[in-house]
Amino acid sequence: MRRILVVGITGAGKSTLARALGARLGVPWYEMDALHFSGPGWAVSPEFGREVAAIVGEDRWIFDSYGYPEVRDLIWERADTVVWLDYPRRVVMPRVLRRSLLRTLTRRRIFGGNRERAVEWLSRDHPVLSSWYGHAARRTEIGRRAGAPREVPLRVVRFGSPRDARRWLRGVGGPPGTAEGAG
Repeated sequence: MRRILVVGITGAGKSTLARALGARLGVPWYEMDALHFSGPGWAVSPEFGREVAAIVGEDRWIFDSYGYPEVRDLIWERADTVVWLDYPRRVVMPRVLRRSLLRTLTRRRIFGGNRERAVEWLSRDHPVLSSWYGHAARRTEIGRRAGAPREVPLRVVRFGSPRDARRWLRGVGGPPGTAEGAG
């Protein structure tokens, strides 16, 4: 495991797992949304594609994303491992609701200095609605990509529950360069 995508629907816990996995393996973790959004009004960084291309050109990395359309093929082609948090709606929805509610109420700044606002809850792009409406389609698309023939063998590690993912994570790691750390 050297080039890893942690994928799943919004609210599954991708960033949390990617951060922990990076710490255990000594592999740099990149938060895709932080690279994508560069400023107020959810402005997209003009350097986004170049930054992602530079990162995937490295030998070791972790992204916490299925990937935005402009970089999706690139990151999937370079990945050697996909960790798929394939959780049901009944697991994901309370998580994304709690996270978005907390962000809205505390007005905590997130990507590019933006904040979640109450009025945004009515948009299909809002994490809560995106997670609800996009759940089945995202699951289908990840399954298609994960099973597609590729030049580079792709290892897929799929979890149906947070407990299984936590158990797996506890068994991963060790100092870089060791048998455990090399993955």
